[in-house]
Amino acid sequence: MKVRTRVAPSPTGDPHVGTAYVALFNMCFAQANGGQFILRVEDTDRARSTEASESAIINSLRWLGLDWDEGPDNGGGFGPYRQSERLDIYREYAEQLVASGNAFVCYRTPDELNQIREGRRTDGKTSALKQSDLMLPDDEIQRRKEAGAASVIRMIVPEGEGSCLIDDMLRGQIELDWSMVDAQILIKSDGAPTYHLANVVDDHLMEISHVIRGEEWINSAPKHQLLYQYFGWDMPILCHLPLLRNPDKSKLSKRKNPTSILYYERMGYLPEALINYLARMGWSMPDEREKFTLQEMIDEFEIDRISLGGPIFDLEKLSWLNGMWIRENLSESELADRLIQWAYNQSNLMKVLPHVQKRMETLSDFVDLTSFLVSGELSISKDDFSDLKTDLADSIRYFQFVLWRLETLDEWSRETIWESLKALSDALEIKIKDFLAPFFIAISGSSASFSVVDAMELLGAEMTKARIRYAMQVLGGVSKKEAKRLEKEYSRVVNS
Repeated sequence: MKVRTRVAPSPTGDPHVGTAYVALFNMCFAQANGGQFILRVEDTDRARSTEASESAIINSLRWLGLDWDEGPDNGGGFGPYRQSERLDIYREYAEQLVASGNAFVCYRTPDELNQIREGRRTDGKTSALKQSDLMLPDDEIQRRKEAGAASVIRMIVPEGEGSCLIDDMLRGQIELDWSMVDAQILIKSDGAPTYHLANVVDDHLMEISHVIRGEEWINSAPKHQLLYQYFGWDMPILCHLPLLRNPDKSKLSKRKNPTSILYYERMGYLPEALINYLARMGWSMPDEREKFTLQEMIDEFEIDRISLGGPIFDLEKLSWLNGMWIRENLSESELADRLIQWAYNQSNLMKVLPHVQKRMETLSDFVDLTSFLVSGELSISKDDFSDLKTDLADSIRYFQFVLWRLETLDEWSRETIWESLKALSDALEIKIKDFLAPFFIAISGSSASFSVVDAMELLGAEMTKARIRYAMQVLGGVSKKEAKRLEKEYSRVVNS
């Protein structure tokens, strides 16, 4: 069998370490078996997908040393490799399913869907919708069609009892109850495909032999198996990797751990160390050694060495491993080169100097004025906020509101950051000077830094948000109950 694997990130935010984790195992499996590894961009969510996010994902994966044989940046014989450029293909295959009786056009409204789900729950059934729940009389379908009502294309799934058997490389045979599988939307009302249709069609047309993905997709496997059956295609071999976890065993999330690859690059982690750590999260070398290169992993790679135990993403362990790489693998001259590449290059200096030159009297002043830009976690305490006009509760409140606001930014620039902060201060009817005061400490560790907005731009999105989250922790954090209250208040503020 010709081995072909893929990773298919969605460019809707910063590049996630989970994407790198999945890409790593796909690349290693392909190269260890003399195959090809493909990068495909799942950008059918046009409202959230951005070119900037796609570029960041590509650059981050390249920075980690993860190289693909085919993709949107280097082409290949199975393109295009962006799903937004393949919409006509998905529509054609969806219509084939309708014509063959394996899918149907659904005109149900959101309110009707909610009523149907509630009725199923009342009857003691699962909330998974079936064709029999959704079908309308022929005359009503025609009426809605002529009126131009919104519609979707849904797949037909088995009703009643019974189960679906899925073969998995790591887990063996998995049995899933058909009653839990709904009549999945394949084509949305805007004409865009859902993940389920696009992924199946693309994997087939791109001749993907093995689908290695996170275990969160196990419950979707019956739908995908059905689609392969409906089309008369052979299904790729499935392998579901264990999810990365926080130390408390919860699913890895940015609320408890930085998840962006950009954060780790900005913090000064070596790409070799980060990829080494991600490898050790779910896999082990035959000799169980902790430290190894990507090529050494490829040379020894066997997929059955993947552990199904929930891998814990521990920043302390990552930092320890990164330290080993710095001390054992870099000469002094190589370390100097890395430091220059990381922070002390001409490009970075030219971004910083306009903000500090007017404050400098000696060259040594540069260190004090800019050290926070190359620091990791700042040494701040509650006492650092004690001289502000803003009390601690309000500081936490401002931090949370700004975090939510910054998460919505498609572009990270001084202008967009300033507009977001100013809009919130105006909505809260707080002077911008007072509103920004706690952010100076959170971002720079001092109330006497240069413009905090400029500092945010220079630090980048992930480092900025990480420092704000840390400042919130220093001030006592936010309970789940308080978070819900703040969320309601935030909604009122931004929508007023």
